[in-house]
Amino acid sequence: MNRFLRSPLILLMVIIALSLIGCATSKDVQEHAIEEAPVSTAPIEDTVVASQVIEEPKAVVSQEIAAEATIEQGEPVAVAEKPIILPDDWGQKSEITIRLIETSDLHGSIFPYDFAKDTTSSTSLMQIATYVAQERAKDQSVVLLDAGDLLQGQPLVYYYNFVKTGVPHIVSQIMNDLAYDAAAVGNHDIEAGPDVYQKVYREVRFPFLAANAVRIDTGEPAIAPYAIIEREGLRIAVLGMTTPYIPKWLPQNLYEGVRFEDMVDTAKKWIPIIQEQEKPHLIVGLFHAGVDETYSGTAEEKGNENASKLVAKQVEGFDLIFTGHDHQDTNMIVASPSGKDVLILGAMNGARSVGTASAVFTFDEQANDYRLTSLEGNTEMMDSYPADSQLLETYAAVGQEVKNWVSRPIGSISETISSRDAMFGDSKFVDLIHAIQLEKTGAQISISAPLSLDAQIKQGEVYVRDMFNLYPYENLLFTMTMTGKEIRDFAEYSYGKWFNQMKSLDDDLILFKRDDSGNLIFNTRYNTYDTATRYYNYDSFAGINYVVDVTKPIGQKVNIKTLSNGVRFDSNKTYTVAINSYRAQGGGGHLEAAGITPETALERITSSTVKDLRYYLMEAFETRKTIVPTVDQNWLVIPSLWAERGKKNSYPKLYDTVQ
Repeated sequence: MNRFLRSPLILLMVIIALSLIGCATSKDVQEHAIEEAPVSTAPIEDTVVASQVIEEPKAVVSQEIAAEATIEQGEPVAVAEKPIILPDDWGQKSEITIRLIETSDLHGSIFPYDFAKDTTSSTSLMQIATYVAQERAKDQSVVLLDAGDLLQGQPLVYYYNFVKTGVPHIVSQIMNDLAYDAAAVGNHDIEAGPDVYQKVYREVRFPFLAANAVRIDTGEPAIAPYAIIEREGLRIAVLGMTTPYIPKWLPQNLYEGVRFEDMVDTAKKWIPIIQEQEKPHLIVGLFHAGVDETYSGTAEEKGNENASKLVAKQVEGFDLIFTGHDHQDTNMIVASPSGKDVLILGAMNGARSVGTASAVFTFDEQANDYRLTSLEGNTEMMDSYPADSQLLETYAAVGQEVKNWVSRPIGSISETISSRDAMFGDSKFVDLIHAIQLEKTGAQISISAPLSLDAQIKQGEVYVRDMFNLYPYENLLFTMTMTGKEIRDFAEYSYGKWFNQMKSLDDDLILFKRDDSGNLIFNTRYNTYDTATRYYNYDSFAGINYVVDVTKPIGQKVNIKTLSNGVRFDSNKTYTVAINSYRAQGGGGHLEAAGITPETALERITSSTVKDLRYYLMEAFETRKTIVPTVDQNWLVIPSLWAERGKKNSYPKLYDTVQ
């Protein structure tokens, strides 16, 4: 509203004048109003960049514009036979509430159905849609945000990533339906490949943000760093960032010409720019990064993987930060450098929860503007909300189409294999992956880990969906060179974080995390006890024969004897190694432990597949028709009695609580 009409005294004078002047008929008033306040038919522009504004559609109150023009220009004022009754909301609101809702790490959980497991799901984006509609029906304005990792996970998104590519992506369609306002870029969005994420970016009617993704040649942002979202005249600045660890996990051909800078440094650069140029009423961080700065490094390191809390503590200006990447339900308040409270909220993965905050703004007569007077937040679980019936109906055919695709038989397997076996020694589950990697690359040695804690492929007919249990990530397959010493150091690092140093038969085989009191740490996210490193870092080898002695300390566990062809293993010799793209880029720290930096690793890579490993596993079933899984027993855990007793002690801690 114009400043002229914000003054209560002037507003009262206008109302009195309008109620006292007579002569015109009701018809005259109606015609005058139509002439003075035509309704705009211009389309609403939904897709924005940093300098544009996202505005929620709202009714236009044209009377105040007409009244102001009449008074200022001195034209005759139309007079009604009866006093004009102004609407209740005509004038300056004393208070405005903005409801901010964040989703994160959806990983394709759009339908209330798990396409990989062929079961219903209690949470999905369609449950979130019901919650969002409920909040939009209240006396408040809603801002809907996502913190990344949309484009990988469920077979649904894989189908639209690589199979059905000639139509709008399902993620674009659904998120446009929900009227998202902005999203941060996630590492798994980039891993889907530029053809996929660029297509989605073109299709959505909101901006993707990543202020710390910059062009190597110019240092300029590679994508919009922030967006300004307007609600009821209030300007909400959303600064987006992603985890800088992306180069440690993904090959550069997926983000050609782009580097990822430290989040704290990036925030220090952009917050003053936003404050000076945009004059926002609220500053929000939307980060694909968690809050545990010690998860993969130290708080002091540049390019920390999970720097959201570090940003809140070290950069002045944020009111609210939404987090992601760590799949954790986060709700905390930390102090900024000046001591100001910064609210940090994070949603759980798979649409299990949302982060939600209510920002209340009160009009300050002296400043003639609104100021933030209250900011409260929490996380809301989604399993009690029903799926949106209209969306279910709209996309029923899509759901059925993808169900049909994942239910397509691709071959058979002669016996059931389980990733549980892979936690404790050589296994048919991982050896199947090793066999494909060696076959596709022709390498001498294969490195792989079980990528699921508790996956199973049952005996009999095998379907497309089973490949998502066998290999849940879209990793490419690389061939690289490593010396025998580097392979040995790599192995010591892997088994040092995998197997405990057993001192007696009562000890665990698995190395579990413990608190300061020495107690095991139970992880409610996975319903199991935390291990020293995640199971997807339990790398084993094919192509070499070796033993792992669990009575020995870290660095002395592994004894590599020969190659599988019987030739002596030589620490000074260079070997070709088949390895997935995540590990080859430094994921898990294995290569670094072997003395190979990410920069050096790039020089070692001699080839890469065009398609992901899951594709080649699927191809193997389709080509061979029946897979007979085998375990080559190329590595053993010794002493065998200790290994068996240690497994017996550890197994219940990993699986008795799994649901």
